[in-house]
Amino acid sequence: MEFIAAAAFGLEGIVKRELQDMGMEASGDLGCVRFSGGWEEAFRANLWLRCADRVLLVLAEKEARTFEELFQLVKNIRWEDVLPVNARIPVTGKCVKSTLMSVRDCQSITKKAIVERMKRAYRVDLLPETGAEYRVDVAFHSDVCRITLDTSGDALNRRGYRTWNGEAPLRETLAAALLKLSPWQKGRGERSSFMPLYDPCCGTGTLLIEAAFIMADRAPGLKRSFAMEEWQQVDKKMVAHLRREAEDRYRPENISGISGSDIDPEALKLCKKHIVQAGLGGKITVYLKDLRELNVVLPERMETDIPEETESRAVPGGICFICNPPYGERMSDRRSCESLYKQLRKLQGRHPGSRLCAITAYIGFEKCVGARAQKKRRLYNGRLECEYLIY
Repeated sequence: MEFIAAAAFGLEGIVKRELQDMGMEASGDLGCVRFSGGWEEAFRANLWLRCADRVLLVLAEKEARTFEELFQLVKNIRWEDVLPVNARIPVTGKCVKSTLMSVRDCQSITKKAIVERMKRAYRVDLLPETGAEYRVDVAFHSDVCRITLDTSGDALNRRGYRTWNGEAPLRETLAAALLKLSPWQKGRGERSSFMPLYDPCCGTGTLLIEAAFIMADRAPGLKRSFAMEEWQQVDKKMVAHLRREAEDRYRPENISGISGSDIDPEALKLCKKHIVQAGLGGKITVYLKDLRELNVVLPERMETDIPEETESRAVPGGICFICNPPYGERMSDRRSCESLYKQLRKLQGRHPGSRLCAITAYIGFEKCVGARAQKKRRLYNGRLECEYLIY
C-alpha cells in the first residue's frame, strides 16, 4: 500500500529522514512524504513521527476536471476491500488551483460514489454507519485529485499532554522540527549526544517537553490512540507489540540539562502543568525570570549513556538557546519585541560558546540583533511565514 505522511511546508526533509530511520524507503513531495508498506508500517509511522501532521493511505490519484470524472474515479475504488459495511464515512476536502473549486460539492459527490459502490458490493439498501470511523479526504491540486484514508484520527501534534494553551502556542510538530534543525542534538540513534538546552521564552513548555521526549527516545504517540486501531483489518496483536516496543525504548532517566524560563507567571503555571501531564515531573526545570537578568549555570556533565570514547559528545561549556519569541504582529508590540530580540543576542554574549536559535515572523530580526544568522530556514507557524535563525 502507498501512504503519505503529510507535513507542513519546509518540514518534508525532516519527515523523510524520520521514516528512513525507521527502515522505510521514503520520497519527498510538496507538503508530504510518500512511503509504502502494510498496516504495521503505517502504525509505526503514526507512533514515532515527530514532525508530520497525519498518515494517509492513498486510494486513488488521477486528474479530474469534471464532477462526473470525480464520481467515476471514486466509484472505481474497491471500497469493499477497505471499509466494512457499517463503517462511519465522514468526507473532508480541499481544492487548490483546480477547475473544481467547490469543496462542498466535491465532498458530496465523493460520499455519493462511495455509498453507491458499498451498497452494490454488500448488497444492501442502506449503510448503517454505526461502526468505526474511516475518514476519507478528497484533495484537488492543479486538477489532480487524490483520494486518501486518514489512519491517524486526531492530528499527530495532539500528543495528549497539552490541554491548556497560552497566548501563542507552538504546535508540537513544529517544536520537534526546531529541535532537529538546531545544533542541540549531535548524531542520531545510539550515537546521539546533546548540548544543555535552555528556552528563555518557554511559554507553556512545548519546546522543552519535545526535547525531553527526543532525549529519552519516547515515541510522541505513546499515550494517545489512532483511528486505524479501531479498524477490523488492523491486527490488534501487532499494535500491542509495537506499543510495548515503544514502552521498552523509553528512557526517562536519560533526560538532563533541559530548562527554561519566562516572564509571564500565567504561562509558567501552564508550563508546569504540561510538564507533569507529560510524565516529566522533576525532569525539566523552569523559572520565572526576565531574560535581561538571566545567567544560566551549566550542569557539570550531561547525564547520558553515551560511552566516553564516542567522538560526538557535547562540547563542554556550550549551551543551546532555542526559543519562539513574540513576533510583534501588532504595531503596539513592535518596540517591545525589538527590545526582546536585542536582549536575546546579549544573552548569547553572556554565555561564551553558546548557540542561539529563534523562530520569528518579524522580518527585521537580524537588523535588531545587529548580526546575520549563520543559518536560516523558511518555515510556517500555522499560516504565518517565519524564518528560523541560528547564531
